Amino acid sequence: MVSIFVNPTQFGPNEDFGNYPRTLAEDLRLLEGAGTDLVFNPSVDAMYPDGQDGHVSVSVPSLAHTLCGEARPGHFDGVATVVAKLFNIVAPDEAFFGEKDWQQLTLIRTMARQLDMPLAVTGVPTVREASGLAMSSRNNYLSDEERERAALINRILNRIKATIERGDRAYAVAELRGCRALTAAGFDVDYVAIRDADRLGPPDDDTHTLRILAAARLGRARLIDNVGVEL
Repeated sequence: MVSIFVNPTQFGPNEDFGNYPRTLAEDLRLLEGAGTDLVFNPSVDAMYPDGQDGHVSVSVPSLAHTLCGEARPGHFDGVATVVAKLFNIVAPDEAFFGEKDWQQLTLIRTMARQLDMPLAVTGVPTVREASGLAMSSRNNYLSDEERERAALINRILNRIKATIERGDRAYAVAELRGCRALTAAGFDVDYVAIRDADRLGPPDDDTHTLRILAAARLGRARLIDNVGVEL
């Protein structure tokens, strides 16, 4: 079963909820070819029958206010709330979320664990265009030139990964270089960050796996990506 729902409670007042790409007919065609049995595509009224104002909210405070949460206040409370509702409606044994939004995946895993939800949350590797650009609905906002330039995010993350694998642990320096490289290429950078992959805090002596994450705007699109590093 696949769910398709553009959730209004995870969009801020100046974000692109009204214009967010909705391609249901194409999605259904692809899902049918992939052998999907059922598509859950509820309306906003079905998901929020009592309205959005004053609705019960689920929050994961340890993860909701860092990285993308700083640039998008309230976003991850909307994510946690709608996913908790989805899990209650569907009662899945296993739920799959893309690794492209690593913070979202980590937050949902944490929510499910802390609220004793009886399911496994599994990450799905990021699907990329030939250039290395992570596939995303928001890539539709990019011009041909911007789409080519957007692949630089992944290249910079992989450069940082290679530096760490060579033994360089000057994480703050690597983050600053990544930010400067993206800025020089015309991006409006929210962050380039090297974090513990499991808790998204700064790496420490107990960290075994890193996640190198970036978020930046190019034209109309806000782009995110990340890569993992084993220490």
